[in-house]
Amino acid sequence: LDAKPVDIVVATPGRLLDFVQNGNLHLGGIEVLVLDEADRMLDMGFIPQVRAVVSRTPKKECRQTLLFSATFTPAIIELAQRWAVDPIMVEIEPLQVAADAVDQVVYLVTTADKYNLLFNLISEPQAEKIIVFSNRRDQVRKLADNLYRNGIECGMLSGEIAQNQRVRTLDAFKSGKLKVLVATDVAGRGLHIDDVTHVINYTLPEEAEDYVHRIGRTGRAGAIGTSISFACEEDSFILPDIEAKLGAKLDCIHPQESQLVSAPAFERASKFKAKPAGRPAPKSGAGRRPSRPR
Repeated sequence: LDAKPVDIVVATPGRLLDFVQNGNLHLGGIEVLVLDEADRMLDMGFIPQVRAVVSRTPKKECRQTLLFSATFTPAIIELAQRWAVDPIMVEIEPLQVAADAVDQVVYLVTTADKYNLLFNLISEPQAEKIIVFSNRRDQVRKLADNLYRNGIECGMLSGEIAQNQRVRTLDAFKSGKLKVLVATDVAGRGLHIDDVTHVINYTLPEEAEDYVHRIGRTGRAGAIGTSISFACEEDSFILPDIEAKLGAKLDCIHPQESQLVSAPAFERASKFKAKPAGRPAPKSGAGRRPSRPR
C-alpha cells in the first residue's frame, strides 16, 4: 500500500480499520463496497467494525454496495436497506443441496441421553476425525470440556475464540493431534479439511441452510463421510424444514442400548471451563440490540 496505489483491497473488518486508523489507507474514494458472509459477520459480532468501515466510505448514493449472505434474516435485510439504495435481492439455488458422498442418519434420543450417545459414537473405531456442531457458545464449551475430561483430545471453535487460538486449534485438528473439534456454525463454512470422517449435529441447526453447510464438512475429496444428527424433544420439530431443504426424507432411528451406556467418570481436570466474569462494565450504547452469540 505504501509502494503504489491499489485498485482492490480484500480484508477483515478489524484489520482494515487498523490500516485506516494508522493512516495507511483512505476509504473516501471507494466506488464499490463488497460485504461477504454478512450473516457470519453478524453472528460473530463484527457488525460494529463493519459499521465503522462503512462510515468512512462515500455516502451510499455515491457508491455501489454488494452484500452476500447465505441466509437472509430480518437483521441482514435491515443492513442491506441501511447501506444500499433500493437494494435488489438475487437468490441462487445450489445445484446440489447435499453431497451424495455423505451418509445421513438421525438418532431420536432424549436430552438426558445425548452426551452418552455422543461419547460412544466418538469412541467407535471408524470415527477418526469428527466435527461436533452445537448452536451456542456455552454448549460448545461444556461439550468440549466434558469430552476432554473423558480423555478425548478435542478443541473448540466459536465466535468467542481469538483468531490466533482458532488458527492453532485448526492446525492441531488438521494434523491429527485433536480427534474432535466442537464448534458453532462459525466453523460451518469456509473449512476445507479433506479427511473429516464424521459430522455430528449435537443440536439441530435453527436454519435448514446451516444443516447443509455443516454436513458439507465431510465426504470431501472423493471420500465417503457420515453425518449424524441428534433429534430430541427440544428440536425435533426442525426436521421437516431440513427434509424440505434436502428434498428427501432423513433416516430416523433409535440408538441401540449399547450406544447409550453411561460415559465413564471424568479422568482429567477441566480445560475449557469458562473464566469467572469480571466486574460488570458500565452500561453504554443504550438501545443497541446485542447480536445472538454463536
